[in-house]
Amino acid sequence: MSWADPEMLWLLGLVPVAVVALWWNAARRQRATEMFGKSATVEPLIAGRAKWWRVTRATLMVVGAALVIVAFAGPQYGSRTRVLRKRGIDIVIALDFSKSMLARDVHPSRIKRAKGELERLLSDLDGDRVGLVAFAGDAMAFPMTVDYSAVRLFLRDLGPMDMPVGGTAIGKALIASKRLVESSNESRGDENSPDRRSKVVILLTDGEDHEGDPIAAAEELRAAGIKVYAVGIGSGSGEPIPSYTADGTLTGHVKDADGRLVMTSLSAENEDTLEEIASITGGKYVRAEEGTVGMTEIRAELSKLQASERKARRVTVHENRFALVLLPGFLLIVLEALLPEAWIVRRRRREA
Repeated sequence: MSWADPEMLWLLGLVPVAVVALWWNAARRQRATEMFGKSATVEPLIAGRAKWWRVTRATLMVVGAALVIVAFAGPQYGSRTRVLRKRGIDIVIALDFSKSMLARDVHPSRIKRAKGELERLLSDLDGDRVGLVAFAGDAMAFPMTVDYSAVRLFLRDLGPMDMPVGGTAIGKALIASKRLVESSNESRGDENSPDRRSKVVILLTDGEDHEGDPIAAAEELRAAGIKVYAVGIGSGSGEPIPSYTADGTLTGHVKDADGRLVMTSLSAENEDTLEEIASITGGKYVRAEEGTVGMTEIRAELSKLQASERKARRVTVHENRFALVLLPGFLLIVLEALLPEAWIVRRRRREA
């Protein structure tokens, strides 16, 4: 026998108090009745059978109340095996929105192909919370949600020309992703839960980090238990960066101060950085093959995590038996309320 809320049993201490109060009230009524003396009218009120009738009603009330208190304490007897399932993982998509992502070494461009692959990823998800960090020289975050249509809308409406700060800051993006996951867990109250979801950052970038310390940021994510799956986008040979006006009209290619084309590439050094970030956090680095973004392998890795999170766990659950006590307690209280206090008296008067 166990109890769901054993603190409620302390209320049983009120039962003796109630018994004393009922006894004192009965004694007071007895003394008040005896003040009128024994007469033909008064005698039935103080007859022994009438007294026992009142004692019976008081007993029903006290026992019924005690049973209700025991029911509120949640008696548990016996147990059964129950299957609990953990659902989903937390995914933050950190997408590079720097102008170098406009390069067309991936058709139709790096950024458009990345968005298309992310659309496919979102269609595969079910119950996973998703957040989005868009970054260039700075990072902006979209809160964690299971409303994938809202994430799609955010992706479609944002482009490299909308970023307020140019450049590429992978370190800032990783820190913003970490804060996004942590703030989401705190708001749900499960930061210290033993059943916390797996936490993943999918980093899609061409790897051209112009500021910050992405390796130090990766160490912070590792300490927070967040894995980074990095995808390197772009060719190693270099690609010119298209130039657009505010209304989206192509005007040529980006040039430096000397009039030479600015080339962007996924260099070996950039790849080494991305691979180190993934390795530190226990994730994985994928290099996009020519003409692709490389999300197929990432989706396979996520499927493994999702399968692990949804794996059944067997736990022992105690059976609640409060109804077996609550029902008779309630019936006793109702019975006491239905019984007339002067039934014996009226019966004697009819017999007389």
